[in-house]
Amino acid sequence: MATKPKMDADLSGTPIDQTRYQSMIGTLMYLTSSRPDLVQAVCYCARYQARPTEKHLKEVKRIFWYLKVTINMGLWYQKDSGFELTAFSYADHAGCLDTRKSTSGGIQFVDRNNA
Repeated sequence: MATKPKMDADLSGTPIDQTRYQSMIGTLMYLTSSRPDLVQAVCYCARYQARPTEKHLKEVKRIFWYLKVTINMGLWYQKDSGFELTAFSYADHAGCLDTRKSTSGGIQFVDRNNA
């Protein structure tokens, strides 16, 4: 997904099964704890769970395709291992094209060498 997505409510688009879309978003949200590279794209898609269209489903399928080709990426936290955690956050004030709501995100860096 582009860094400045042009996703909107797509009021003229063809509606899809809301339950299926919400299930796909829920699956992706679960993965964001170990895949911080997904957070922004998933959160943009999650905005449209009330009335998803084929346009929104296409973007969710792109995320699943990305997961398929990057299957070996991710964060793995081992029990009882020491590490140094550095975190950053970001906020996009009024970035949503429909509601002018803000979007926020963050990233964490784990350094095992300093432990």
